[in-house]
Amino acid sequence: MQSATDFINRLSKIADNYQLTSWLFIKLLAVIYFIAFLSISVQIIGLVGSHGILPFAGFLDHLLNSHGKTAWLFVPNVFWLNSSDIALRLVPSLGCFFSVLLFFGVFKKWSLIILFVLYLSVFHAGQTFLSFQWDSLLLETGFLAIFLVSGPSHLLIFLFHWLLFRLRFMSGLSKLASGDPSWSNLTTLKYYFETQPLPHIGAWYFHQLPDWLLKFGSGFVLFTELIVPFFIFLPRKFRLLAAALTIFIQLLIIASSNHNWINLLTIVLCLFLLDDKIIQKIIPTKINIKPVPSAGTKHKIILPVVAVMIIVTSVSVFGEMATGKKLPNAVAQSTMVIRMWGIGHMFHVFPNMQTERHELQIQGSYDGVEWKNYTFKYKPAAMDEAPVFVLPHQPRLDWMIWFVPPQHWEMNVWFDRFLMRLRQGSPDVIGLLKKNPFPMMPPAFLRVRVFRYTFTSSEERAQTGNWWKREYLGLFPYVRPRRP
Repeated sequence: MQSATDFINRLSKIADNYQLTSWLFIKLLAVIYFIAFLSISVQIIGLVGSHGILPFAGFLDHLLNSHGKTAWLFVPNVFWLNSSDIALRLVPSLGCFFSVLLFFGVFKKWSLIILFVLYLSVFHAGQTFLSFQWDSLLLETGFLAIFLVSGPSHLLIFLFHWLLFRLRFMSGLSKLASGDPSWSNLTTLKYYFETQPLPHIGAWYFHQLPDWLLKFGSGFVLFTELIVPFFIFLPRKFRLLAAALTIFIQLLIIASSNHNWINLLTIVLCLFLLDDKIIQKIIPTKINIKPVPSAGTKHKIILPVVAVMIIVTSVSVFGEMATGKKLPNAVAQSTMVIRMWGIGHMFHVFPNMQTERHELQIQGSYDGVEWKNYTFKYKPAAMDEAPVFVLPHQPRLDWMIWFVPPQHWEMNVWFDRFLMRLRQGSPDVIGLLKKNPFPMMPPAFLRVRVFRYTFTSSEERAQTGNWWKREYLGLFPYVRPRRP
C-alpha cells in the first residue's frame, strides 16, 4: 500500500521544465476552442435546429423514450435542460466567450471546465455532423487541460503523450488493418489530393508532383505514423525529433488539404514533446510564469482514476483494431459510455483511400423540364473555379456530402432529410448553401446528378483555364456506389 502511494506521489510531482510549455499550451488551446465554437455557431441551426436536417430535440425525445431518466448518462449535454434553437445558438456563443476568457487567463480552471462541457454538448447535438476524430481529439485535450491548471504533473504529461501517440499510431495501424492496396503499394498520394473531402488550391499543385515523389510521400506518412510515435516515450533527443517530424507533416497537410483545425491541434499537442528550454527560444519576450509548487489533493486523487479510465478504454480499442475481434459485451458497453463522456476515443485517419471523386449536383425544377442547380459554398462545382481554402473552418454540410456516394444507409438517412428540407424550403437549411435558385417558392421536383471529377493536368489548365474536368455518371442513387 505504501509503495503504491509513493508511486502515485511521484507521478503527481510537478514537472518543472513544463511550466512555460503549459502556459503556452493553454493559450493556444483557447484559440482552437474559439475557432471550433465559431465554426459550428454559423451552422448548428441548419444542421440540428428545429427546422434543420437532424433536429436534436427530436433525438433527445427518442433517447428519453428508450432509456428513461438515465438517458443523460449515455448522451451527456446541457441541452437536456433546453434544446430550443435559442439554446443551440447560445452554447457556441458562450464557447467563444469563455475561450476569450481562457486566452486572457481569467478563471482558467472554470473556463476550461465550462468549455469542455459546452463542446461535449455540441459534440452530441451535432450527431453525425460532429462525429469526427478532431471533435473527440479536442474533447480529450480539453478535458486533460483542466488538470493542467493545477500544474503539469508527470502523470498528466504522460497522458498528453499517450493522446498524441494514439492519434498518430492508431492512424497508421488502421491503414495496415484496412488492407487497402494503395497503402501497401504506396500509391495513396496519387489519389489523395484529388479525392479528399474538401481540397483547396494547394491540392491541385501537389497532385502535379511526379509519381516517385508521391510514392516517397506515402511511405513517409506511414513512417511518421507507425515508427515516429514510439519516439515520444524515448529520451529527449528522440522526442524533439518526433515533434519536428510530426509538425512538419502537419504543415504539409495544411498546405495541401482543408482539414479544419485538427492539424493545428496536433501541432499544439507536440508542445509536450518539447520543454521550457525550447519554448523560451521560440517566444521572443520574457514571460513571467508563476510556478506551481505541487499538485493539489484533488489532482492527486482524481487524475490517477482518469488515467486508468483513459488507458483501459484506449488499450481496449487498440486491441479491437489490431485483432479485428469485437470486445466482450460488458467491456464494449463500459468503454462506449466512457467515450460518450469525451475521453478514450479511437483514431483512424484515412485508413482507406478513395480512387475516384464522385460529386453530387442537386437540382430542382417546377415543371420537370427546366432544372436549376443548388450551389454549395465550398465543395467543387464549376470547372474553372479554384478549390477554396477554408481552414480552420469546417463546413459540415459540404464535408458530409463527400460521404454520400458510397450509399451506406447511415449516410442516406441524413441526406434524405436534407433533400426533404430543400423541398420544404427550410430557410435554416438553405442558409447552409451558397445559392438558392428558388427564392420565392421551393421546387416541385428534385434530382441528384452524379459526376466523376478529376484534376486537370498543368497542360490542360494552361489551355482551358479549368482546375477540374468531369464525366457524367447518372442519377443518384441509380449509379454504382463509389468504392471504397
